[in-house]
Amino acid sequence: MARQNYIFTSESVSEGHPDKVCDRISDAILDAFLSEEPEARVACETFATTNRVVIGGEVGLSDQSKLKDYMGRVEDIARACIKDIGYEQDKFHHATCKVTNLLHEQSAHIAQGVDAAKDKDEGAGDQGIMFGYATTETEALMPAPIQYAHAILRRLAEVRKSGAEPTLRPDAKSQISLRYEGGKPVEATQIVLSTQHSDESQTSADIRAIVEPYIREVLPEGLITPKTEWWVNPTGTFVIGGPDGDAGLTGRKIIGDTYGGAAPHGGGAFSGKYPTKVLCRLCRALSGQECGCRRHGRTLHHPVVLCDWRGQAAVDLC
Repeated sequence: MARQNYIFTSESVSEGHPDKVCDRISDAILDAFLSEEPEARVACETFATTNRVVIGGEVGLSDQSKLKDYMGRVEDIARACIKDIGYEQDKFHHATCKVTNLLHEQSAHIAQGVDAAKDKDEGAGDQGIMFGYATTETEALMPAPIQYAHAILRRLAEVRKSGAEPTLRPDAKSQISLRYEGGKPVEATQIVLSTQHSDESQTSADIRAIVEPYIREVLPEGLITPKTEWWVNPTGTFVIGGPDGDAGLTGRKIIGDTYGGAAPHGGGAFSGKYPTKVLCRLCRALSGQECGCRRHGRTLHHPVVLCDWRGQAAVDLC
């Protein structure tokens, strides 16, 4: 019997979180290669810390001259991402941070398993386990805790970039705990929001006064109650942020990238991976599937699938 009454918590991070900076750069490099050649091979990882970005991994294009050209564009792609996110602080600035490109051509031993040939279909760039489902909790068919945690940070990014809230800075986290009754979210029991800001004189109360109206704006009416606990910048000053405050890596926010902990996770990351990677392939394939399973009181419209190295479903766990 699925639980009907419980509290569930999910966390999201902003585009300026160090790990998300790395995801953004890896994805932008992937997009650049795929725009040139839909069958491009890309497995790109990024590391970011104080005044430095390091990019590594494997790439491939059928035209070697174009491959060399695109390898030369990697630094500019990374800087453009950092600029769009909004980092212009002394120890992490899009114009002055050092970018090191260590990308190299894809291994022939991986390529032999992926390349189509006369006697075989195209294979997958990896093996893996994928989980997926949809829920009617939100219009986006995502679990409410992760959907609302994302919505809070998207809205804060909008008002930061528009200039409406000039003291907000890119690095931020949100976390929301929802109480369920009868399998439906009915109340936000706790809201946690930590955001980088510009002025050391700003207190936690000052930051709450800035962000609370936007949080109330994006959450459904009635979800916040007088009993909701608020924790806004609970540790106090948060001026040093982004990769200067905490190193970032591609693929370290895989729970926030999926269901916020409301479903199992196979462990693979999305960012910087070309489409034959089975994690990306199955996420697309699952979108057309339905089943009648229930988990934590929610109907699972997408099945849980174990995938083999060919990118084909080996076991349907529904």
